[in-house]
Amino acid sequence: MTETPTRSRERPTFAETFAAHYPAMVRLAGLLGADDPEDIAQEAFARLHQRQARLRDDAAAVPYLRSIVCNLTRNRLRHLRIVRLRRLEPPPHASAAEQAFLVAERHRNLLAAVDRLPRRQREALVLRYWLDLSEREIADAMNVSPGSVKSHTSRAIAALGRALEDNDA
Repeated sequence: MTETPTRSRERPTFAETFAAHYPAMVRLAGLLGADDPEDIAQEAFARLHQRQARLRDDAAAVPYLRSIVCNLTRNRLRHLRIVRLRRLEPPPHASAAEQAFLVAERHRNLLAAVDRLPRRQREALVLRYWLDLSEREIADAMNVSPGSVKSHTSRAIAALGRALEDNDA
């Protein structure tokens, strides 16, 4: 029996990292509110490719990607706010069925409430509840302490509760 030689290497190739994490980075950008999550994820991987050789260890690539996605999305949203102030968009058309309308309305209310949260609170919620990251991973992605993550998350949940109660009243 002939054994095939195994390729030994210190870290995964860029292609392997891309294949394993691209969908998650697109999802993260989308959940953070990017209108172009694929572009954000691609830009994050381009920046990783430029700096991959300088990362301290294999495990640093994914947190680095998350951090880049957060920063790029933040910058993109800031730009879009300025553009949207210049032109008002018509509200999205609701479904004709009553039940679908109610669900769509609640969904819109929730997303609007999330959108009105301060940036850091919104990021903490998305990273925690949509991506199910740990406090440490969120702190790394947001470049804050784990205590700040807890504070941002707690304040965001309280603010969402108040906003949704106001909508129901």
